[in-house]
Amino acid sequence: MTSLTLAQLNEAPLAQALAWLDGTYEHSPWIAERALAQRPFRSLAHLRQALVQAVRTATTDEQLGLIRAHPELAGKAMVSKTLTAESTGEQQRAGLTECTPEEFERIQQLNRDYNARFGFPFILAVRGPRGTGLSKQAIIATFARRLDHHPEFELAEALRNIHRIAEIRLADKFGEQPEQGNHVWDWHEKLAEHSDPGFAEKGQLTVTYLTDAHRACAQRISHWMRDCGFDEVAIDAVGNVVGRYHPAPGSQGRYLMTGSHYDTVRNGGKYDGRLGIFVPMACVRDLHQAGKRLPFGIEVVAFSEEEGQRYKATFLGSGALIGDFNPAWLDQKDADGIPMRAAMQQAGLCIDDIPKLRRDPAQYLGFVEVHIEQGPVLNELDLPLGVVTSINGSVRLLCEMIGTASHAGTTPMDRRRDAAAGVAELALYVEERARQDGDSVGTIGLLNVPGGSINVVPGRCQFSLDLRAPIDAQRDALVRDVLDALDRIANRRGLRYTAEETMRAAAAPSHAGLQHHWERAVDALGLPVFRLPSGAGHDAMKLHEIMPQAMLFVRGQNSGISHNPLESTTNHDMQLAVDAFTQVLLQLADEESPT
Repeated sequence: MTSLTLAQLNEAPLAQALAWLDGTYEHSPWIAERALAQRPFRSLAHLRQALVQAVRTATTDEQLGLIRAHPELAGKAMVSKTLTAESTGEQQRAGLTECTPEEFERIQQLNRDYNARFGFPFILAVRGPRGTGLSKQAIIATFARRLDHHPEFELAEALRNIHRIAEIRLADKFGEQPEQGNHVWDWHEKLAEHSDPGFAEKGQLTVTYLTDAHRACAQRISHWMRDCGFDEVAIDAVGNVVGRYHPAPGSQGRYLMTGSHYDTVRNGGKYDGRLGIFVPMACVRDLHQAGKRLPFGIEVVAFSEEEGQRYKATFLGSGALIGDFNPAWLDQKDADGIPMRAAMQQAGLCIDDIPKLRRDPAQYLGFVEVHIEQGPVLNELDLPLGVVTSINGSVRLLCEMIGTASHAGTTPMDRRRDAAAGVAELALYVEERARQDGDSVGTIGLLNVPGGSINVVPGRCQFSLDLRAPIDAQRDALVRDVLDALDRIANRRGLRYTAEETMRAAAAPSHAGLQHHWERAVDALGLPVFRLPSGAGHDAMKLHEIMPQAMLFVRGQNSGISHNPLESTTNHDMQLAVDAFTQVLLQLADEESPT
């Protein structure tokens, strides 16, 4: 038998099914036995989640036993050739069987340090997020980084890597190739070759508005769109790359808009924004190769600017499509003194055409966006996809607490007017108050004592407030309570304060109908439907102002970290995103087809 099928697994006697799944989880047949109780499986993704759930609901002792059943990387079992066939192949693919003496000793020392700290072996899915194998350098760097984790977190991280190992082994057993996921992965890697000067030399990814790297990205995306079979591809007056796949002849001619941004923060990750460009591109590619048209068109927009890194014009790309482009932005200068107007002219953009970019919402079904989560929730729950219920509304303030600077040794505790202590008390209140809502969040991200000294009671403390919630009324209540607490704390401590609101963004609840399409798509893949708000801002927030919108989140690796080089996801999760997007297209096609 060359590869296993779900039908065979669903119909086989338990003993045979267990034999087929043997080796998926190292020396732990109890996982497959518990998962098989959920037969029949609707999809391979359903089977994977059943196996994951069997581990999640296991006792801590059982989980530790699973971790300890795995061999150390380049450890005694490898040297003595007693690894399982699966582990042998994985460690060979990563080059661990061909370490230099220095690499081998480094790994052995890391193994010893790790075991001493955590009491179990270091587990890493060495075939990596693409499935082709991590380099020895990447393995050693990850090993060293994870030594600093909290023990409880590291236990969970070990289990997450075990699930990734099992996912790849399961794909091998079933002959599954995530072809679209691999294609999307490769697009990300190739696009990340372009980075701004000063960062490219360090191997860091930074792409800011209308730099040479930014324009190179636009050209690459436009070429790939043409290769995918888009009927029209153009770079518009603000640098957005717009690809249109026309509807079937005789249809109403409306379009579904989708996409995300291709600019990045400084030293950022490869997937923030760009995943939402490449997933629908893969879907259009499949439609074109199949010679298929839908009763509506697909417009994929690679937004040129979302991050506000070069100029203070966040959401410039998507804002232009709703008529929200402020002409005063053209006179803004970047850090090198270059006005936006000059940068746009240098890039060959026609500034006079910017007003023409405004879309007529009557011509669209709505806007959908796929995005890496940029948070830890899906990662911690071992779920590849999540349906977004709302993009949080937010308020930002820049504040200062003002007290009296005094000598740290001679000022009694009951006579101090310590500005930093007042802000510290407020920070604890913000944490406590935001937790009361469950899905509100509050952050003091900037904290500065101007001219601070180790032996001086702080007389001034500058700080920021970032307050977010999925509903505007909930956000406003949070802001009101935090500012009331700021006033109470200052009065009680004999302090003064200033608070300047610098940004207010409305919440963007998902459109019920489009959200339901995402939910149906996730369920059709055999996955649990998990709903969550988005704490980060997205281009969908801007399109929400003129048309219905809904988003799908894709799990991020490394605790869902984003705006960071460690930002990552896997080819299998990308494949599921493509499959979910395809499901949404099919559902909308059924709705739009004439009866």
